[in-house]
Amino acid sequence: MTVFLCGFMGCGKTTVGKLAAKKLGCGFTDTDDLIVRTFDMTIPEIFEQKGEPFFRTAEAEIVRSLCGKTVVAACGGGAMLNPDTARAAKEAGAAVVFLDVPFETCYERIKDDTNRPIVVNSTKEELKALYDKRHEVYKAHSTICIDCTGSPVENAEKIAAALKK
Repeated sequence: MTVFLCGFMGCGKTTVGKLAAKKLGCGFTDTDDLIVRTFDMTIPEIFEQKGEPFFRTAEAEIVRSLCGKTVVAACGGGAMLNPDTARAAKEAGAAVVFLDVPFETCYERIKDDTNRPIVVNSTKEELKALYDKRHEVYKAHSTICIDCTGSPVENAEKIAAALKK
């Protein structure tokens, strides 16, 4: 089974994803890491040199390439905002799991992260507006919504339990 984790920056997709993959007995990958390796550039370099639309296209292609694989994949914060990408994942039978975490928690985790171009170029208020805009889209584009206000281990257990149903 292919499992895509989606949610706002800092919601714990990578941390919780690694733990969930172990619980489910499958591999783990991070789509941002795959993009960085594919283009041999950091995410800020890709945004600066090629632009966000290029990055989003590459992100969608990576998601499609993972469909059908037995893997838990942490998607970049914008991956499942694209309706075509979300639809492709669902049509391939993948589970799209939204990690629902309050904005303040996400913000505390990302506020000083210089590897996130959107964070570096945005105020807290702008990030909150982006979070609010994306929140409903994540819910609409996911097949499972998990309240991830617990510890990473608790959140991974919730994901594993939801997927085993």
